[in-house]
Parts: sequence; structure tokens; C-alpha cells
Amino acid sequence: METKSSLISFILQFPDEESCVKYLEQIRWGEKVVSPFDASSKVYKCANGKYKCRNTGKYFDVKTGTVFSGTKLSLRKWVFAMFMFISHKRGISSCQLARDLGVTQKTAWNMLHKIRAFMKSQNNQQVSGDVEIDETFVGGKNKNRHKDKKVEKCQGRSFKDKSPVFGVLQRGGNVSALVVPNTKASTLKPLIVKMIREGSNVFTDGWEYSGLEKYNQYSVDHSRSLYGMEIVTDDGEIVNACTNGIENVWSHFKRMVFGTHYKVSKEHLQKYLDEFIFRFNTRKISEIERFELFLQCINAA
Repeated sequence: METKSSLISFILQFPDEESCVKYLEQIRWGEKVVSPFDASSKVYKCANGKYKCRNTGKYFDVKTGTVFSGTKLSLRKWVFAMFMFISHKRGISSCQLARDLGVTQKTAWNMLHKIRAFMKSQNNQQVSGDVEIDETFVGGKNKNRHKDKKVEKCQGRSFKDKSPVFGVLQRGGNVSALVVPNTKASTLKPLIVKMIREGSNVFTDGWEYSGLEKYNQYSVDHSRSLYGMEIVTDDGEIVNACTNGIENVWSHFKRMVFGTHYKVSKEHLQKYLDEFIFRFNTRKISEIERFELFLQCINAA
């Protein structure tokens, strides 16, 4: 039996352009159309899905003021592009999307980046409770490069050939992550204070973060081959110190990048990070619920 969120059901739900327009109008305005030029104005319905704002005299439709504004592509192609993009667990490449929609790779690439621009809404949530923090470095492995493209002295925490990313994970909850210029304490401490509520338990992998007196900091030293340990606090509470959760997040993110896109530029890395985190933080809801949530993000922008 087909599920409500299956691709076939989705195709049947949107058989033509008109069905897409009505669906997006319902998501954007509900029962009453609101002018994007003057919210207090009366609105007149015109032909071909157009509306007129009485106070300004301007015409508009459901695409006005959104990512679809000015596009030559049909709304139906946009709707299918967004659904496929959001429902694929590790994303979809511009080459694959171009084949699926019958458009050029350049058009598909531009569509995907316009879609990604609205996914950062899930990547700015403050976390609390038991929080794991860690950094990772995104880029190719030096050992896999041709000998004339290898980068000298790039082992360990050196990132001459990679982009550093800092992230925080609330155990059993959401993750937030940012591309950072470096992993110095002076760079990361303000981010920790902004991203984690005071009083939270903070777990690290042995890399000490000084100046976090308002947090309960626990560390497990990976350099000694320790990847998890139980600590008894002064109050007799048993705390599981590890960063396995956030490291699992990095593993899935890199599989998305390497498995779907092969590589991404430093310029656009944050957008791909926002895309991944949007999926991760909405992992407990269905594809159709995630799709509708994304459309609400577009309308709120």
C-alpha cells in the first residue's frame, strides 16, 4: 500500500499547474489572500491565478516575493524539485535533478541553491541539557590525492586544505553547526555561549575549552583511546561522558557530501551544512510534514 508521502502519491496529488498553485496558496495564505504589498488592503481576484492589491494597484500571485518570483519554470517543477530534494535522505545532486525534471544542470544547480537558502531556520536553535560539542574538518584526504596535489603538513588539527566546522548536539535533540575560520578558543567560546544555555552539561573530546565556568564541562580523552566513560558527580549523579553523538552527526554529513556531491566548495559549505541539519533536526517527522514545514520557512522569510 502506498504511503501518503510516497512519490507516486505526491504525483497524483499534483497532476497539473493549477493544483500546485492552490496548494501553495493554502500554505501561504490559508483561507484569505493577503497582499504582499499592503497586508491591510482589500484583494481582488483576477484571471490566470493573479490578484490585485486595491491600495497599491499592483498585481501579484502566489509566487510574488518568494523564491519562485520571476522564474520561467512551472510551479509544478518547483514543487517536485523541493519534494525530491527534501525526501532524499542524503540530498540530491544537480545532475540527478536535471535529469528528473528535464532541465539543464545549471538550472537545477540554481534551483537547489535557492532552496538551500531557506533551510537555515533549523540551524539557529539554542540547545540545553546534555550537550556534546566537537569540531570536524571537511575536505579530501591527503593520502587520496595525486602526488603533485598533496598538501604538506596538513595532519591533525591543521586545516590548510580543509574547512573547519564547529557543532553542538543536544542528546536526543537538535544539532547546530557553523563553518568557522579556525578552532581557536577565542573563536569558539562566543559560539558556545550563544548556542548553549547556561547550566548545561557540556561534553568534549579532550580538547579543553577554557572560560566556561557557567557550564558543567566533562571531557573524554581520545588521545588515550578513551571514547566513553562514566563519571560520578559530587551529587552522586552518574554522567556518561562521550562525544559519540556529535561524531555520528559528522559521519552522516560527510557521507552526504562525498556520496551525493563528491565535493563542495568552501564558499557554499555552510549552505550544504544547513541542508543537512534541516533534515537531521526534522528526522522524526514524515517527508510530507517536512515538506510543509519547509514551505512555511519560505513564506516566513
